[in-house]
Amino acid sequence: MLNIHKEYIVDDNGNPTKVILPLADFRLIEEMLGLDLDEEAISDLKAAKSDREKDKEAAFIELDDI
Repeated sequence: MLNIHKEYIVDDNGNPTKVILPLADFRLIEEMLGLDLDEEAISDLKAAKSDREKDKEAAFIELDDI
């Protein structure tokens, strides 16, 4: 389970308005969501998704071959 250490910033009424996260936690969240990917990686993932949807098995290699 992911444990996120956070601090809340509140307005004058005590309502939370922002959150402060340690940089390591933020980077982990970015990685989990795929927000750290560059354009080439995103393009590769889109192509792989398209190949999967079209059942292009020849576009993939077996994990044992890696």
